Amino acid sequence: MNQQGTGQAFDNLMAEIRACRLCEGHLPAGPRPVVRGRPEARLLIVGQAPGRRVHETGIPFNDPSGDRLRDWLAIDRATFYDESRIAILPMGFCYPGTRPKQGDLPPRPECAPTWRQRLLDQLPAIELTLVIGAYAQDWHLGAQREATLGATVRRFRDFLPRLLPLPHPSPRNNLWLKKNPWFESDVLPELRQRVAAMLHAP
Repeated sequence: MNQQGTGQAFDNLMAEIRACRLCEGHLPAGPRPVVRGRPEARLLIVGQAPGRRVHETGIPFNDPSGDRLRDWLAIDRATFYDESRIAILPMGFCYPGTRPKQGDLPPRPECAPTWRQRLLDQLPAIELTLVIGAYAQDWHLGAQREATLGATVRRFRDFLPRLLPLPHPSPRNNLWLKKNPWFESDVLPELRQRVAAMLHAP
């Protein structure tokens, strides 16, 4: 398929996704799929599901988690939201709601089997996938993931160059980050070097 045909197929699939109402009866705020990317994107960011603020704005990682993630990547907002360079594809496309005192609910289980592989097949230029959090790591790493998220992230070199597992950048993980200083000293330099090389390559 030529470049024009590839772009049209991608646009058609994105239109299907944005019109999806599969989980409507389970979504307290209603459906609003939040997905970004273009077929030429080289970096893929895989998170869990949109939070309430992201649902309201339609902009992924438009919250303190996104601020921290951009700091981890050492890139600005303009670069982060350049869909021709970075695709953002959460495990669940819509805000699933919250549990009292426990944070957001898990991604809806219907979403990934319905859309995920179809969309990944339309992103042929992806060189590195950042796999953020347990739900994303379960799908993308499968049996290769460890029993805990921390143990999986500590083995990050084993998954390179195609995948790089990360903890969620949420403020809820401040304690984890404080208890695991190796993440900042070992993982972040590797992450920043690879992202910089990829985004600045011709």
